[in-house]
Amino acid sequence: QVQLVESGGGLVQAGGSLRLSCSASGNIFSINPMGWYRQTPGKQRELVATIPRGGSTNYADSVKGRFTISRDNAKNTVYLQMNSLKPEDTAVYYCNCNARVVSAPFQIRDYWGQGTQVTVSS
Repeated sequence: QVQLVESGGGLVQAGGSLRLSCSASGNIFSINPMGWYRQTPGKQRELVATIPRGGSTNYADSVKGRFTISRDNAKNTVYLQMNSLKPEDTAVYYCNCNARVVSAPFQIRDYWGQGTQVTVSS
């Protein structure tokens, strides 16, 4: 099993910044990719950004130029730097990864964190 623990959410004024972190732990064989999604009440969870172990990142159009995703492979950690925040960025942000565990290295499973609230006031 893989556990994802997020941190860094909170309340910020419009135009401000926040940095989210998500660390993966457990019987990890490999992780790829890692990413962030967000969800507001009554809406489907939507992709914010993903980052493979190597290669190009992917962003939702709504956050391009404002958010930056990065990862530290040695620490199995993914980050989301959020700048120029807008009220419409208010949501619960979830960390996600596809991972293989040591006990089942040929099986890829999808894992989610518990979510962290980001609230942007106008």
